[in-house]
Amino acid sequence: MFSSFLTRALCQNSAPTTPDTQHEVPIQMGLVKSLVAGRTIAAASATAGKTEEGDSCTFGSPHYFALCGMGGILSCGITHTAIVPLDLVKCRIQVDPDKYRNVFHGFKVTLKEDGFRGLAKGWAPTFFGYSMQGLCKFGLYEVFKVFYTDLIGDENAFLFRTSLYLVASASAEFFADIALSPMEAAKVKIQTTPGYANTLRVAMPKMYAEEGVYSFYKSLVPLWMRQIPYTMMKFACFERTVELLYKFVVPKPRSECSKSEQLVVTFAAGYIAGVFCAIVSHPADTVVSKLNQEKGSTALEAARKLGMAGLWKGLMPRIVMIGTLTALQWFIYDAFKVAMRMPRPPPPEMPESLKKRLQAEGKL
Repeated sequence: MFSSFLTRALCQNSAPTTPDTQHEVPIQMGLVKSLVAGRTIAAASATAGKTEEGDSCTFGSPHYFALCGMGGILSCGITHTAIVPLDLVKCRIQVDPDKYRNVFHGFKVTLKEDGFRGLAKGWAPTFFGYSMQGLCKFGLYEVFKVFYTDLIGDENAFLFRTSLYLVASASAEFFADIALSPMEAAKVKIQTTPGYANTLRVAMPKMYAEEGVYSFYKSLVPLWMRQIPYTMMKFACFERTVELLYKFVVPKPRSECSKSEQLVVTFAAGYIAGVFCAIVSHPADTVVSKLNQEKGSTALEAARKLGMAGLWKGLMPRIVMIGTLTALQWFIYDAFKVAMRMPRPPPPEMPESLKKRLQAEGKL
C-alpha cells in the first residue's frame, strides 16, 4: 500500500525500453499535466530524470519533495521564532486577560516582571517544533497535491483545484501537528505558567513526570482544530489569490515577470491568506493556550471557562502576527525555490482535453 502511494505521489510510471534506448522515460502525469499544462517538467526523451535547462531537479521527484520539506523548515522555523515576543504576549492575553489587558499592556507587564530576556521565553520549543511542522506541512502538501491529482485525473484536478488544495493541505497538516504537539505544549507551558520553567530542557522532563506522554499530546485534538482549518485556508487562499493577482492585477504573465516581481506577488498573496487564516483558527488557538496552561483540563472544559467572548481574546495581535507570519513564510519558501533552482509551475491552465470537450459542447 505504501509503495503504491509513493508510486502515485512521484507521478512516474515505468516505460518499456526500446532497442534505441536503455533508459526508462518518466511519463508526465497527474498534477504535472493538469496544473502545469503546456510545460514539459520531466524529460520526454534521453536520460530518465533529466530536468529542464536551469532546473536543479525534476518536478515530482524525491529530490523535489525533499527540497520542498527543507524550504518548509526554513519558512516555518525562522518566522515563528522571530515573532516569539508577540506570540508570548498573545498567549498571556488569552489565558489571563485581567492581567494582560491588551498587546501594549501585555508587553509592559512582561518587560516589568521578566525584562527583555523574558520576551524570548519559549524560543527553543518554538524553533524545533515549527521546523518539524514546516517540514511536514510544505513537503507533504506537495506530495498529497500530486497524489490526489493522480487519483481524480487531469480535468477534475483543474475544475476542482480549490478542493484539491484544501484536501491536500488538510492531509499534510494532520501529520504536521503530530510532529508539532510536544513542542507546542512545552512552549505554552513555559510562556503562560509563571515559575514553571524557563528552558525546554527543564520543562519537558517536568511535564513528563507530571502527566507522562499525555502531557505532550493532550492538546493534539484542539491543535488539529486550530491548525487544519488554518492550513487549509493558508494554502487554498494563497493558491487562488496568486492566480487572481496574475489574472487581474499584474499587467503581464508570470513567465514574463522577474524573480523579484514574482516574490512581491507571493508576499502580497501570503498576507491576504494570513488574515483569513487568523480569523478561522483563532478560537481553537485560544483553547490550546488555555489547555496547556492548566493541568488535567480538557478542551471542552477550557472552552466553557473562556466563554464565547474569551475565545476571541487576542484576535487583533494574532491577525497582525499571522498575516505577517504567513506572508513571510510564503516569501521564504518561494525564495528558497528560486535559490535552489527548483521547478516553479505557472498558475493553473485548462488542460487541452477539457478545452476540446467544452468547445464541442458549446460551453467555451
